[in-house]
Amino acid sequence: MSGRAAQDAAGGCAMTRWLPAVAATLFALAIWQAVVSLTDLPRFILPGPVLVAETWWQSRWLIAEHTAVTALEVLIGLACGAVLGVATALQLASSRIARVLVQPMLVFTQALPVFALAPILTLWLGYGLWSKVAMAVLIIYFPITAAFFDGLMRTPVGYLDLARTMQASPRAVLWHIRVPAALPQLASGLRLAAVYAPIGAVIGEWVGASKGLGYLMLLANGRAKTDLMFAAMLTLGVLSVLLHLAMRRATRRMAGER
Repeated sequence: MSGRAAQDAAGGCAMTRWLPAVAATLFALAIWQAVVSLTDLPRFILPGPVLVAETWWQSRWLIAEHTAVTALEVLIGLACGAVLGVATALQLASSRIARVLVQPMLVFTQALPVFALAPILTLWLGYGLWSKVAMAVLIIYFPITAAFFDGLMRTPVGYLDLARTMQASPRAVLWHIRVPAALPQLASGLRLAAVYAPIGAVIGEWVGASKGLGYLMLLANGRAKTDLMFAAMLTLGVLSVLLHLAMRRATRRMAGER
């Protein structure tokens, strides 16, 4: 009975946690539909959520095909960006020379408009998968690097003093003290990256692609199919939310959460 009661309590807590988000979403949809109904706007300017839902269902296989392409680009970009970001943060934390040489360049790259880089990457890497992966990596690389590096540099002083007392080597201090202490910050960076990565992939698809949700949005916009464009945008939003939730669940132990 105690196990059953614990499961019921956990289920009740989960429902309570999701209830405000569901209520806010339903309220926003109701306001959207009310605006469309009261203003009698043409459907090519602002379709209502009911029409968007109908279009999504009628075009579900088309949307699913393009969603699979974007999801693949995002997942590969997340993996590559995470590996590069972690490696860079470790190098920056380990070497003062690396901090002097590399850190200014990282900050400089963030001042460059992403839209300005997208055509260049498409020119270099082509219209296929890898130019979109590169865009996703560019967007998430800095947040992961900055978050993990900040965590590595904020190791509690008491831990470092204890390591010096025990005459631990710099490598041992890095891997056994500084890295574990910085894992919550790395988890935060990865969670942000899960939200930003789809933006990079879609920007790449806008510049040049033949598949993907970004391509589908442009195609629908060019043919004045605003309802299909909204359906693709909402699908992209759902994809981002699911990626964030999956990353949050995957990094829960890393962040010290239960």
